[in-house]
Amino acid sequence: MPRPAVAPAAPIAAETSPVAGMAANPIVYFVLTDRFLNGNPANDRSYGRSPDGDKEIGSFHGGDLAGLTRRLKEGYFQRLGVNALWISAPYEQIHGWVQGGKAEFKHYGYHGYFALDYTVLDRNMGTAEELREMVDTAHAQGIRVLFDVVMNHPGYLDIETATQLSIPVLWPEAAQKYTLSDYHGWIDYNADKQRWAQWWGGDWVRAGLAGYREGGSDDFSKQLAFLPDFRTDNAQPVGLPPFLAGKSDSRAKPLPNATVREYLVSWLSDWVREYGIDGFRCDTAKHVEPASWQALKTASNAALADWKARHPRKKVDDAPFWMVGEVFPHGVERDDYYQQGFDSLINFDLQDRKLDEPAELDRLYSEYALALAAGRAGGRTFDVLSYLSSHDTRLYRRDRLMQAGSALLLAPGGVQIFYGDESARPAGPASAGDPQQATRSDMNWASPDLAVLAHWQKLGSFRARHVALARGSHQRLSQMPYSFARVLGQDRVVAAPFATGAVEIPVQDVFRDGEKLRDAYSGASVTVIAGRVKLQAAGTVLLEAMD
Repeated sequence: MPRPAVAPAAPIAAETSPVAGMAANPIVYFVLTDRFLNGNPANDRSYGRSPDGDKEIGSFHGGDLAGLTRRLKEGYFQRLGVNALWISAPYEQIHGWVQGGKAEFKHYGYHGYFALDYTVLDRNMGTAEELREMVDTAHAQGIRVLFDVVMNHPGYLDIETATQLSIPVLWPEAAQKYTLSDYHGWIDYNADKQRWAQWWGGDWVRAGLAGYREGGSDDFSKQLAFLPDFRTDNAQPVGLPPFLAGKSDSRAKPLPNATVREYLVSWLSDWVREYGIDGFRCDTAKHVEPASWQALKTASNAALADWKARHPRKKVDDAPFWMVGEVFPHGVERDDYYQQGFDSLINFDLQDRKLDEPAELDRLYSEYALALAAGRAGGRTFDVLSYLSSHDTRLYRRDRLMQAGSALLLAPGGVQIFYGDESARPAGPASAGDPQQATRSDMNWASPDLAVLAHWQKLGSFRARHVALARGSHQRLSQMPYSFARVLGQDRVVAAPFATGAVEIPVQDVFRDGEKLRDAYSGASVTVIAGRVKLQAAGTVLLEAMD
């Protein structure tokens, strides 16, 4: 992957007052809910879904909202310093499977990117009551909840969904006889437009079927991976797709004179209004018109304000709705996305940098801190969400998660922990045609790397206490051991991410002589003498003023 550019920036003064709410110091835990923890096995076979009997690469594995709630109640996310939980899209996915990779495995919508009905929960994820309990439990701990959302495309039409919802485009006996090897032979792609109109319909999506428009070649109109592409640019009012109008459990209702965009915005913002969802991670953001994202932000912000007014004891605070976008391969540069509803963008740069070489790491930190400060000048919205591992790219080296964890959790800007990076979750079964599937293995609850987990917990908790790490000015203090300071107003910290043994660290530009400091990593207390501190480092030093 080519390394995105980091925008050049001249040194400017550090911000002096932290921004409130999510924007101040995002520490986001991203979890593929289905692969995390099975809290309610009774929902595992919803819609007739079943294990595929092979490597289970693309099947549902049983993780659900009840599993997330269990770990919330146990304090798992609090111990990591997490202040936002990003979950895979929980609304209803296609019921069956499609061919995965090069027809190598049965590919279900366990990841949330094959949407069928945006208005109801997928039964594999749980019930409305379980979602409400999960959100309320998170909020009580000061943890916001973010949904992964997709406005670019719904899911494919699969044979099980077509059978269950009576969409008449299958050959006779398709539901009884189709297999992985002959899957597409049982779908009549040449059926007339009256039959294909019973699905989404040509006013709603581009799909290259009878009565539908072909996908285009530009970012906004192309069909990604042959998925049907929502016509969010269609200015004409549309009615409900026939399959949704006849779906007994759908909450989708006709909206007078509504466009495709207005339906999607209404459906997605309704989750905010009903449950108090605090933000969205927006998938494939560059493939949807900017006006659609702005409309979603405006509606969701109003919906969250309404929910908070009705549930004042359940809200985290009065911060506005927060949106982060996925714009591959965006780096640390401020552009028009920040004027189109986005508070932050995924940073694809950090994963490919040299994170265990002090000189390179300091160069990265300096670049990020300066670029972010320049981008925020004059009170402008600008932040990034950096990560080590991703479901869409690869897992970071499992044998370097101590060093890389330090690099990530001490980075300027927001940070995203991918589930299992904190416990050295191993990769899962791979697919030659879809290698990203290996990044989505089950959480390793039975065999976590406890040393890695303890390391991430110390760093995450430290970060959660110090907004200066996210928004402060950056200054290198020494080369051996490598140490740096971050300062934001009265919030001051010094870190030495690779320090071991007896070390001496200069701190005169940050802390005064005689000041007592705590090393949050080892728990040791030290006193500043002649502008320096001496201590026995346990692999990392995290210095903060003692209360």
